Amino acid sequence: MNGKERTLRILKGQPVDRIGFFEHFWGDTHKAWRSEGHIGENESFENHFDMDMQECWAFNLVADLDFERTVVAETENTITYLDGNGAILKRHKHHDTTPEHIGFKVQEREDWEKIKPLLENVDERRINFEAYRNAKKDAEEHGRFFMWSGVNVFECMHPVCGHENLLVGMALDPEWVLDMAMTYAKLTVELQKILFEKEGYPDGLWYYEDMGYKEHPFMSPKMYDELIKPAHKYTIDYAKSIGLPVIMHSCGFVEPLVPGMIEAGIDCLEVIEVKAGMDLLKLYDLYGDKISFMGGIDVRTLYTNDKEIIDRELESKIPVVKKGYHYFLHSDHSIPKTVNYETFRYFIKKGLELGKYE
Repeated sequence: MNGKERTLRILKGQPVDRIGFFEHFWGDTHKAWRSEGHIGENESFENHFDMDMQECWAFNLVADLDFERTVVAETENTITYLDGNGAILKRHKHHDTTPEHIGFKVQEREDWEKIKPLLENVDERRINFEAYRNAKKDAEEHGRFFMWSGVNVFECMHPVCGHENLLVGMALDPEWVLDMAMTYAKLTVELQKILFEKEGYPDGLWYYEDMGYKEHPFMSPKMYDELIKPAHKYTIDYAKSIGLPVIMHSCGFVEPLVPGMIEAGIDCLEVIEVKAGMDLLKLYDLYGDKISFMGGIDVRTLYTNDKEIIDRELESKIPVVKKGYHYFLHSDHSIPKTVNYETFRYFIKKGLELGKYE
């Protein structure tokens, strides 16, 4: 059974030989393990670790495609720039981090109306046809499940107006937020139609959508249902219309939003961040008959590089969530360079041994 066959069956809750396997890494990790001689210069993690899946991020959804990123400030360690969304962001030069939000030109509906026409123009320059074509071919050659991947609407909106303006808008001007959400949903689907017509369908879609932080989602379930779910349903309905399953990633505590996400049509919830308060076993008990799960293994146990600690984490979860054929091995976040290569190898070996079926 190859990765594609295994993944398709797990997403449907059908019998397989073992649980699935996929993982994400920080860019620094590849550099570190490459310098240590563990991985080749141009070797992918998917090939090196024989993962079941492969994804390709093929779209550029920045508002102004013609805007050249402008450096606003620079120090020895950081660079601050203005991007095509009208956002001022600060990044660290020497290691991978999420950018610090400094400021946004779009703060309310009037500002949004100025850039909205840029996002209603379905410009093929937004699509990286070559990257998609090459990744699709590589996945097919290695028998992996191939996924178009990209952001869904919440992850499109906050880079334009910032989390604070977005969340205030959800409370005070919900029609503005719904308009933004549907604008991005329609753009995404139209771009997918163009890409898939020219390069062929993937095996599934993977959406990134970080809707929570520690112990709380960014919005109430009611706000999700009214302002975000219609756009999720729009994008997922298109996927289902062409027979494709949908995996949705969401960092942070999103447990209260899961019922709505299931109603929107997701087939799998990914990452299930333990340190934010997510509980894989609880979610499995509540929704294991409705969707699949990927993640929920506390990556902090891998930070220790201690096999006994990793064993306890895996042994407490894998035997439970493998029941029903609905689980993929994955940490609850990206693997940093502080995790030794040998530790990660052990994590895979132990996890998949526990995940074998009779």
